[in-house]
Amino acid sequence: MSRDPAALPCASAEAAVDRLEALYEAAIAAERAALDRFIDQRIPPTPEERARFRYPGLWLRWAPEGPPPQTRRAWAKLQVSGDYATTITQPAAFRAYLLEQLRPLVEEYGATLEVGPSDQEIPYPYVLEGGDELARGGVSAAELARHFPVPMLSAVGDEVADGLWRFRDGAPRPMALFDAARVDYSLRRLQHYTGTDWRSVQPWILLTNYQRYIGQFVDWALVELKRPGTDYTRLVLPGGASITHEHDAATAATLVAEAPWQRFQMPAYHLLRGEGRDGLTIVNIGVGPSNAKTISDHLAVTRPHCWLMIGHCGGLRQSQEIGDYVLAHGYLRRDRILDDLLPPEIPVPALAEVQVALQQAAAEVTGEAGEALKRRLRTGTVVSYDDRNWELRWSQERLRINLSRAIAVDMESGTLAAQGYRLRVPYGTLLCVSDKPLHGEIKLPGAATAFYQRAVSEHLAIGIATFGILRQQLTALHSRKLRAFDEPPFR
Repeated sequence: MSRDPAALPCASAEAAVDRLEALYEAAIAAERAALDRFIDQRIPPTPEERARFRYPGLWLRWAPEGPPPQTRRAWAKLQVSGDYATTITQPAAFRAYLLEQLRPLVEEYGATLEVGPSDQEIPYPYVLEGGDELARGGVSAAELARHFPVPMLSAVGDEVADGLWRFRDGAPRPMALFDAARVDYSLRRLQHYTGTDWRSVQPWILLTNYQRYIGQFVDWALVELKRPGTDYTRLVLPGGASITHEHDAATAATLVAEAPWQRFQMPAYHLLRGEGRDGLTIVNIGVGPSNAKTISDHLAVTRPHCWLMIGHCGGLRQSQEIGDYVLAHGYLRRDRILDDLLPPEIPVPALAEVQVALQQAAAEVTGEAGEALKRRLRTGTVVSYDDRNWELRWSQERLRINLSRAIAVDMESGTLAAQGYRLRVPYGTLLCVSDKPLHGEIKLPGAATAFYQRAVSEHLAIGIATFGILRQQLTALHSRKLRAFDEPPFR
């Protein structure tokens, strides 16, 4: 991305973000006005008008005169002198994140910032608010495509995240994993899949494959909203309705019951905390690695602090019982969906901070420790398949399971961990044993016991408690294990 002649130097991170916001709002307003005029009067934008439909660009220059500052932080750091650049969308919504990244680069490294229009156009679907604006004029997508920027697959990709970007003389290095077009693409897909506005997505994300966890989360959230002194302020439901502490129990129950979660492939619920950017999100991703990859591709652009898989698994050891927990410290990736992007021979490491927090939370929630906790929570390898009926290939799979020493099997955990590693989002897995396929204890209709019902509530509580622990160690959580030697400076 070449520097625009209109780019202006900014004396501070705050000044840079202020200018990003101003340029973005002006570009959006100009494109919306042109769309309205075209829909009502069929007057297309002039070339001069279309030149305003561009994302703001952010340029950074670092020309060190001495050694770089020493920091244990894995992000907001520079390793190579020179120019960096990216495009930015929704800077007001991402303001806190942008300031978190830019302040150390300016204050510790002495980098200089410039902000101006970029050469990347804003596709017209990303400036529409309600999504039904086009209906009033009967305008077709083909007509709009002749006169307005459209989403281009050739302009959206994960080349930086996947290590496919190559330095070229005279070109700036990427400042972030995702540029504006890639972020906007995923923000809209999040709304499509989860049924909620992307702005409600919180940085602490629970991913599950069973609707019962959603019900438990909602019940807990409603109680938490009424708890005196709570930091939580609002529960956002699929479809957009929300519940606060001001709603009585009957009204809250009605809103929950009327939420159209069935309309969405992966419904999400968001419990906002404080000013709305430090709460919890839970998503029922359904079954299978395809869903797991799809939703994590899109959640990653919000730059969450951590996602945890809390769901069901098959126990592979005789000593396990229904309702026991599995804390994954390794993954046998038989999901295959990421083999081209992250080959199976690339190790996906367990993150010590997440592992310790999960075990500590399990001890706090269950009230058990030592051998008593070990009897219910076992650490080991989880094998993730892309075939739910893998048991029908037992004669072929038994050797791999034995060699890996796997203790549990599911269809999502390996994918989500690999995606966290690939997209630099801290990850972890705590599963609950729901059946033992190798030992004759299979899932049957109505077979859930009272003990298993209790285990779901307890399991969810462990996930929530884990985030409470990790909130206190953000610098360590965003680990160097997730970053390569030539990373962009942004987390």
